[in-house]
Amino acid sequence: FGAAKMGRVIRAQRKGAGSVFKSHTKRRKGAAALRTIDYAERNGYIKGIVKDILHDPGRGAPLARVVFRDPYRYRLNTELFVAAEGMHTGQFIYCGKKATLTVGNVLPIGNMPEGSIICNIEEKAGDRGSIARTSGNYGTVISHNRDTGKSRVKLPSGQKKTIPSACRAMVGIIAGGGRVDKPMLKA
Repeated sequence: FGAAKMGRVIRAQRKGAGSVFKSHTKRRKGAAALRTIDYAERNGYIKGIVKDILHDPGRGAPLARVVFRDPYRYRLNTELFVAAEGMHTGQFIYCGKKATLTVGNVLPIGNMPEGSIICNIEEKAGDRGSIARTSGNYGTVISHNRDTGKSRVKLPSGQKKTIPSACRAMVGIIAGGGRVDKPMLKA
């Protein structure tokens, strides 16, 4: 805890320390993440359906409850995704290497053309999405290096980052974009 260094500890950071400043997590819906990567996503694609769009307290972006059929046994798996702008209930969502480039779908960055607008990006393959997850945020695929298997992505901060092309991301920008009310230039 760098209290010796200059600078304030902002309120959101104090929430982690416990005691008086605790974050109010009682009605939270749970951790929002992409599907755990499996055979279906690595080789083909799997279809899910958006059952519900929920508000999560303490989060600016809405969440989508997406139901997938379990590829291995007869049951349904429910996942919580951070909703992309334009998602609606009853929409089909495809996850995997062979998924098409439409809003809400999840596919590896290496399979997207340059200039794709993406959100919910993985930093390491299989970490289920860690970058560009707050409302109205998105990253842009800049370039691919096929030889090294890496892709360059422009992050919401404007920083450019090289991440493995196997990392998955959701197509589109995160919903709830008007929350900070800046003029947003839609791509």
